[in-house]
Amino acid sequence: MRSFDVVVEQDPSTRLYVGYVPGWPGAHSQAESLDELQANLREVIEMLLEDGDPHFDSEFIGVQRVRVA
Repeated sequence: MRSFDVVVEQDPSTRLYVGYVPGWPGAHSQAESLDELQANLREVIEMLLEDGDPHFDSEFIGVQRVRVA
């Protein structure tokens, strides 16, 4: 079993959830619910893995909060 970090955002105009694996071109999807998004992303990742191990353009490190006055 493999695990991948996914960034999830919500589009303010469509209210759709959008998820992607940072640094992995093509590893993205959208859905109306978080459960549906997870299922969609799982399917996309499984399809991409059929082509072999991913080559990441970057490495996901994390999220930081920056405060400004």
